[in-house]
Amino acid sequence: MQRFASVTRVRPEKLEQYKALHAKPWAGVLETLKKAGIQNYSIYLHDDLLFSCLEYHGSDWQAATQMIAADPVTRDWWKLTDPCQNPFPSAKSGELWSSMEPIFLME
Repeated sequence: MQRFASVTRVRPEKLEQYKALHAKPWAGVLETLKKAGIQNYSIYLHDDLLFSCLEYHGSDWQAATQMIAADPVTRDWWKLTDPCQNPFPSAKSGELWSSMEPIFLME
């Protein structure tokens, strides 16, 4: 199992829309995430900061992320959620969520 954490910002004018979407996530999106080996996926909000953490149970993260990105339901979901996000200036080109370095874990 691998843990991944990432961070982005939410556009203030889109906050309520973003929260409403995640209060009732689409079943097809959740199903695709589970098929890809994603478990214990959470998104937290503080001011305009969005923090996500998830566990990946699989052996090929790149293939899993490609499978998720190829899913038409997930792509439709992203058409609604992506405009709500405001990437950090340090984000890589095309990256909405910036990966975070793990520095502490207590199990």
